[in-house]
Amino acid sequence: MAIKIKSTKNVTANGANLVIYGESGVGKTTLVSHLENAIILSAEQGLLSLSKFDIPYIEIENIADVQEAYEHVKNSDYDNIVFDSITEISEVVLYEMKEGKKDKRQAYGELADAFGVMIRKFRDIKGKNTIFFAKQKYIYDEDGNIISFAPMMPGLALPHGLPYLVDEVFSYQMDRKGARFFQTAADRKYPAKDRSGNLDAKEMDPNLNDIIKRVLMGQENENG
Repeated sequence: MAIKIKSTKNVTANGANLVIYGESGVGKTTLVSHLENAIILSAEQGLLSLSKFDIPYIEIENIADVQEAYEHVKNSDYDNIVFDSITEISEVVLYEMKEGKKDKRQAYGELADAFGVMIRKFRDIKGKNTIFFAKQKYIYDEDGNIISFAPMMPGLALPHGLPYLVDEVFSYQMDRKGARFFQTAADRKYPAKDRSGNLDAKEMDPNLNDIIKRVLMGQENENG
């Protein structure tokens, strides 16, 4: 079989893919109101803050719902696919996978495998942006002191692997004056990354429309 040689000049931006994690109540859900032409996948009852906006959503109750949602959105006209939150959705699916198992620990491995495949499928839909909101996990030392934070997911493999499946990982925080911002560069406490190279280490105007446009510009510069 002959090897097919391609040119990097023909590589185009596929779409932005982001993980955004933060404390409960910091306002992750309201970030969706900035997005144009978005659809939400949600297993939470936390959409009340968006009730004054007309944003379509799909309720996720099991792994079959996730697959049906994928089939619906992959050829749709939506530009932005939002998981609100990937934490809650994974917990709902984990509960389903535990049913009927004598050893409930098996479900965690199955969940990590299933969600790894699922995240890649949504991430790789051409021309669409995928935003995974996650709750914030606290990491403690031996004395019970908080030493760092991370996106919250069930088990060990899934939260460790999630940041490696996407190009952008942001910590959504609030400063002492109440101003909200994205931290896009990692430090000792907060895992974060900006593969596009187009964002500041702290984005003090966390408008997702603007952020995504700049991320896509970075992809185009990287590929061109």
